[in-house]
Amino acid sequence: MAATCAAALVVALMMVSWAAVLAAASLDTSPVPFQAGFMPLFGGDNLVRSPDGRSVRLKLDRRTGSGFVSKSAYHHGYFSASIKLPDDHTAGVVVAFYLSNGDVFPRNHDEVDFELLGNRRGHEWRVQTNIYGNGSTSRGREERYLLPFDPTLRHHAYAVAWTPTAIVFYIDGTPIREVVRVPAMAGDFPSKPMSVYATIWDGSAWATEGGRYKVDYAHAPFAADFSKLVLSGCPAAVGVGGGGGGARCAVAVMTAEFAVMTPAKRAAMRRFRRRHLLYTVCHDRVRYNGTVLPECDDADGSERDDFHRWGESKRVSHSRRGYRQPQQLQREDKDAAGGRPSTWPIGSLRAD
Repeated sequence: MAATCAAALVVALMMVSWAAVLAAASLDTSPVPFQAGFMPLFGGDNLVRSPDGRSVRLKLDRRTGSGFVSKSAYHHGYFSASIKLPDDHTAGVVVAFYLSNGDVFPRNHDEVDFELLGNRRGHEWRVQTNIYGNGSTSRGREERYLLPFDPTLRHHAYAVAWTPTAIVFYIDGTPIREVVRVPAMAGDFPSKPMSVYATIWDGSAWATEGGRYKVDYAHAPFAADFSKLVLSGCPAAVGVGGGGGGARCAVAVMTAEFAVMTPAKRAAMRRFRRRHLLYTVCHDRVRYNGTVLPECDDADGSERDDFHRWGESKRVSHSRRGYRQPQQLQREDKDAAGGRPSTWPIGSLRAD
């Protein structure tokens, strides 16, 4: 079935004229007002819109978390949000920006995740990416990273570029992970239309050191701010036929700047991963009894020596990165935070 759909898509794309391709090159990636593209999902008054309608605050307290969802589902595209995370003690808190169709396909859903994982006071937030296709939750494809900045001081952009052939995760315009679709992935590659979600919720059971540290509601409410919301995709209602509109959109997505991995982008991605990648399923020889997921690319084994057999990095760790806190950095961070001292100085991570 997946092969038939892929073949149909290729045929549809081949029927698109070059004029249509050129016309589609101007894919709009500008932010949209909340009301234009999204609607509240849950949380009641824990979802607070800004007066201008262009940003949203999501809060978590003892009563509930909160979230919003796009009004449309999309069949590929580029989706982004600038997010400022809560500071202080955030163990167990999960802030997520992701694509999913779990409401439509509860037993065989697709998903593409950014999950931002809180931590104890003075410890670093971590970022986790993941994908599921056709309900493949038993074959999780997680990766976790540390960040080269304090995500609680200002907004940073987290984006997903999803095309028929690859998924690329971006942070502040730098690609951090590329999942290339290979035939052996079959239905594990997300292929059905998905909506765009943003949530904050209690992940005490697993989010911080496997559930060792829970959400402490003495520090609530926890608030995450979302702005510059981008929905640049192919609406699911158009499809890949329908007079060529869906095919033109698919071509526009596949040829857009965010989907094309240039040599410079790949070099930037390698640098980020070498400095900040904490865990990758691609080097986890324990989880799936030595089986390597088909999209993992380390044919010569050059990366393997940098990872333990359970997938954790030997180079990047909480205990080895450390912090430098010279007075100058502290003054700069205090100024950047509007006068409050930062518990996590910018630029203080020892990545190498």
